[in-house]
Amino acid sequence: MSPVQYSIAVESDSRDAPHDAAAQADLATLRPLPRISIHAFCESDAMQRTMERMARDRRMAKVNMRVNNGSIEAAANMFASAPTPNLIIIETDAEPGHLLAELAPLAEVCDPSTRVIIVGRYNDIALYRDLIRNGISEYLVGPVQMPDMLASVATIFVDPDAEPLGKAIAFIGAKGGAGSSTVAHNCAFGISSLFSTETILADLDLPFGTANIDFDQDPAQGIAEAVFAPERLDEVFLDRLLTKCSEHLSLLAAPSILDRAYDYGGTAFQPVVEILQRSAPVAVLDLPHAWSEWTRSVLAEADEVVITAVPDLANLRNTKNMLDALRKLRPNDRLPHLVLNQVGMPKRPEIAPSDFMEALEIEPAAILPFDVQLFGNAANSGRMIAEVDAKSPAAETFSQICHIVTGRSELKKARKGGLTKMLGMLRRK
Repeated sequence: MSPVQYSIAVESDSRDAPHDAAAQADLATLRPLPRISIHAFCESDAMQRTMERMARDRRMAKVNMRVNNGSIEAAANMFASAPTPNLIIIETDAEPGHLLAELAPLAEVCDPSTRVIIVGRYNDIALYRDLIRNGISEYLVGPVQMPDMLASVATIFVDPDAEPLGKAIAFIGAKGGAGSSTVAHNCAFGISSLFSTETILADLDLPFGTANIDFDQDPAQGIAEAVFAPERLDEVFLDRLLTKCSEHLSLLAAPSILDRAYDYGGTAFQPVVEILQRSAPVAVLDLPHAWSEWTRSVLAEADEVVITAVPDLANLRNTKNMLDALRKLRPNDRLPHLVLNQVGMPKRPEIAPSDFMEALEIEPAAILPFDVQLFGNAANSGRMIAEVDAKSPAAETFSQICHIVTGRSELKKARKGGLTKMLGMLRRK
């Protein structure tokens, strides 16, 4: 099947935003769907909004989905003269005694391989059994929630025996010099050491990446070979490109030389991220401060996004713009985590953390105080903060971020300790 794209484009609707933590957790466990085609036929506005919201989900990136008005008759008329897609989703208010008869015209024009999901009005176990016995893949009682529909589609088309995908965590700075790479590298090290979890750190800033410097490594190969030779990319090839930094941490380093122009297409890093997710439980993606098709693509498809900002006006503006853009790119995922960095720098006018948070209407995952001695020593020695001073407030804060981005603790619980304590220290300065 040739590559396909969305056939609809809809503005984000805040009425359908998944603020429920349980729904977000359910979505987070779903694998991306394969390249399939789906036609949905909706009788109600609520069902149409649900389908449009599902089409925008990052797990549907490879799916060609069309949302239509109408029910069973509309579907039968459409496919009388056109091939049927891989999946048809139909909303109907037909009574149980009449539903099978109404489905007969559609059955006559459906290809044998086409699957069908029915969304009905009646919670009737006998009807469910009749539909399943007659070849319907699933029957859901409306109104159906988007996570439930997406899970039903995944049950049909995703191999239940496939190995689980690792978690991709993308780090990006609100402005150049915000310290996003430092946060990403320390979090990658923290995740690998705190949880004894195999972790891969991928430095996606090919011309100016610093991960090899921060870990005191000088690999001959790295991410450039993976990006510019995607046809060779598999687990074996990736393993040759990785550099071991510690027992559970491997580095896919940037070349950090300017021997070519580093221009990429919008999906240039997609094969790299996919192979990383198949190769390790956690992949930390260190993105440069840029807003292009490829960075948007990586941010849209990552499981978690972390924005690092320093407390000044330019960072505030950029963070707000990025949050607004990512709400549209990731409508069914939680908001990015915010790390406020370099707080309390002497003689520098800055926005108070509380005012920074209030303007964005978001609570930060962590606040890192300015500590030129500690961070300078770590950078110059090619070590992480936890290696230089494991008992420092910064090391404790990085541990907190690691717990949050991996889902090993709730943000509210973490905020009671490190964040509240940090705010109190800053106010006393």
